[in-house]
Amino acid sequence: MPAMDLTDLLGRPLSSLRVSVTDRCNIRCRYCMPDDKYVWLPRVSILSFEEIDRLVAVFASLGVTKVRLTGGEPLLRQQLDHLIALLAARPAISDLALTTNGILLSRVAAQLKRAGLRRVTVSLDTLQPDRFRGFTRSGRHAEVLAGIGAAVDAGFQSVKINTVVIRGFNDDELVDLLAFGREHGAEVRFIEYMDVGGATQWSPAEVVSRREMVAALTRHYGPVQALPESARSSAPAERFALPDGTTFGIIASTTEPFCRSCDRGRLTADGTFFMCLYAARGADLRELVRSGASDEVIAARLREVWRARADRGAEERAVAPERSALYQIASLRADPHREMHTRGG
Repeated sequence: MPAMDLTDLLGRPLSSLRVSVTDRCNIRCRYCMPDDKYVWLPRVSILSFEEIDRLVAVFASLGVTKVRLTGGEPLLRQQLDHLIALLAARPAISDLALTTNGILLSRVAAQLKRAGLRRVTVSLDTLQPDRFRGFTRSGRHAEVLAGIGAAVDAGFQSVKINTVVIRGFNDDELVDLLAFGREHGAEVRFIEYMDVGGATQWSPAEVVSRREMVAALTRHYGPVQALPESARSSAPAERFALPDGTTFGIIASTTEPFCRSCDRGRLTADGTFFMCLYAARGADLRELVRSGASDEVIAARLREVWRARADRGAEERAVAPERSALYQIASLRADPHREMHTRGG
């Protein structure tokens, strides 16, 4: 069957894949890793670069054209440029990107660009070092800023900054973050605080909605214009422009979910395939790879699970009568695949 005909029960294609290369991280953001004790994935279970490349090739045969490498913190995986080179050599993959916390990026940005990486997104939730330390339990704020600068200098197709906006923590920094992005040639994307994985302290009161963000920026800058997107776009961010032409995005996953156009799956570092960020269970692809299954058998399994996909987790959570954090710490420890740092965000 042609790849373009592979759709789920809601008619959504499989065209985007987030690949976690490690569940380890070097900071402890409160919406991702809320505790000091973790159940790490066994190292023997972590896919090799060659296994990841093989699985990506199978996904590509089914219609995937966009791959984003994530973690944990993906730059903790040694020789990541080798994996990037493998994936970049695949003609079917037209977009190869990376999401990172930026701490190690200044050392390797140019190397990753030479290997074939096209786009980089850096997570930066505050411009204030003290806030950063309190939120991440790390004093390496300056290294994140250096990483953003190095990514811009390396000449990637685009450099973006992801900011999770939390009421009472950083919702007073929207203007400053936009100014920082404009100054450094990076587009900022504000993300509504989501009730997933490690966000065990999440509450509705801490969510700053897209409408509130636009209103705050309008008060400061004047009219904010929504930019038209392609009718075929499945990008999660709605993009806007300030009066001076500065563009930014807002991902309103909590208050205005985009489930009906979601075309992305997630592959964990140990080869579990999840079809939704909120999904309770995934499909084990590592066992197929390591038991000698052919590419055709793996592709058949992916077709089977994707055709049965009806996931719309954010939509369902949006109408939950008493919405609270998806998991508490004990539940996360019972299954490390529930953690954001394992699932790849």
